[in-house]
Amino acid sequence: MLGRGVIDEHLYEELEEALLQTDTNVLTAHAILDELRRAVRDEKVTEPEAIKDRLKQSITDRLRQPGARGLIVSDEEPTVYLFVGVNGVGKTTTIAKVAHLLKRKGFSVILAAGDTFRAAAIEQLETWANRIGVEIVRSQPGSDSGSVIFDAVQAAKARGIEFVLADTAGRQHSKENLMGELRKVARVTEKALGRPPDEVLLVLDANTGQNAIRQAEEFIKSAAVTGLVLTKLDGTARGGALLGVYDRFKVPIKLIGVGEKVEDLKDFKPAEFAASMFD
Repeated sequence: MLGRGVIDEHLYEELEEALLQTDTNVLTAHAILDELRRAVRDEKVTEPEAIKDRLKQSITDRLRQPGARGLIVSDEEPTVYLFVGVNGVGKTTTIAKVAHLLKRKGFSVILAAGDTFRAAAIEQLETWANRIGVEIVRSQPGSDSGSVIFDAVQAAKARGIEFVLADTAGRQHSKENLMGELRKVARVTEKALGRPPDEVLLVLDANTGQNAIRQAEEFIKSAAVTGLVLTKLDGTARGGALLGVYDRFKVPIKLIGVGEKVEDLKDFKPAEFAASMFD
């Protein structure tokens, strides 16, 4: 990233290009570089190589989240997580990864196949449930999504199951009628549970670049999103779009997916993420 031996305007241009190549939003990139310039001046940084470390530190600080990290666990069982996001972002696989993690920790889990618009989504979630060894509530394709999740919450209460992980249809965020359906799902879940879902997790694909901001805007408006999950960080994607999403909405980043295997799920750690952007 640094091919120059002096700190000058060309160096800052290289840094800007590096940020943009990670899919960082232009406005966010400029804000980071403005902050970096001040830090270089105030801290009297003279070595170009130290700039890279200072840039990572700036990104880390920008992504540092107040309060406890990780997923919320309710004192009153069951704990319910709704997973939202457009088709193809890795939502179903993320549900499987979280279920696997919880099962490994000794918790009981039931999955709700709420993406009733796609037969393939129901089948995929059922395959994962069988593979992991957890229960699933499903219905026929085209049935009411909210009723499937309602039934899953009721089943969890009746059987003493600790966690409900609910899939929802892969909403196209530009379709208002579908986003309205998502709001209905959230209301039905709250009715079944007696409180809002403990987490509404928006799953974003690291490869979608700046479209992630548009997706986040619509889902946060329609679904009371409480946390973000960034998937597919195992390829060339660096996930810089997440900087713009967090900058704008300040929704906590909970998890990152780093591969296809069920174990490939990690807690989000700002310093590790900042370092990985430029590896």
